[in-house]
Amino acid sequence: MTEQKTIAIFGAGTGLGASVAARFGQEGYKVALIARGPTGLDLLKARLAEQGIEAYTFPADLTDLAAIPSLVQAIEAQLGSIDAALFSPISSTTYFVPAVDLEASYLQSISPLLTWAPIELARALMPGMRSRGDGAFIVADGLSAVLPVAGMSGPGPAMAATRNYIMTLHEEVQADGVFAGMLHVGAMINNSAGMAAALAAGMVLDSFPVVDPDMLADAVWDMASARNRAESILPPLHQ
Repeated sequence: MTEQKTIAIFGAGTGLGASVAARFGQEGYKVALIARGPTGLDLLKARLAEQGIEAYTFPADLTDLAAIPSLVQAIEAQLGSIDAALFSPISSTTYFVPAVDLEASYLQSISPLLTWAPIELARALMPGMRSRGDGAFIVADGLSAVLPVAGMSGPGPAMAATRNYIMTLHEEVQADGVFAGMLHVGAMINNSAGMAAALAAGMVLDSFPVVDPDMLADAVWDMASARNRAESILPPLHQ
């Protein structure tokens, strides 16, 4: 009998995280949900249970870098090895600024979540994945990691550093049967906390593309299973 696999979603929310949990759950995976707020996690767990998907919650602050190894250990102690992981948190304190106005102090304040946390998470996940000869770690971020846009600096430099790290990691671990990749999202994600915050702030979204999180979840599944591309941009830039 094949052992049930586990996906851990670090930064599980109502948009991409929820759709990825449902997508992998439909493939028979157990789901570990990780985010700061226990209430939101419990709601998502209940939503998944209605679909017959086995989910478990692990409230955690991903900017607490020293706690990441013990978080991974706690998940694996309860659910077994983490076979796939998605890192896709958002922060209400992250915003865009023109590059001419970017201060080092602001970049320092957002880097723990956008850069340092995925690095520490990879360090915690890679030994087990490499020893088993299988595993997938995908980081989802924004398009400014790869496409600089005037007036939209800040997160971009932090995410670009993460991109460089993940692409280098991909080259180093693929021979061990392990996949590392990036999904860059160049749109507002429907049903997400980010979109809800934008609407609450009165932002007019007519000029922004909006993407279905289920489509993104399909892309995450394809990347983790097919492993034929280490980087995806959605929606495609030619649209």
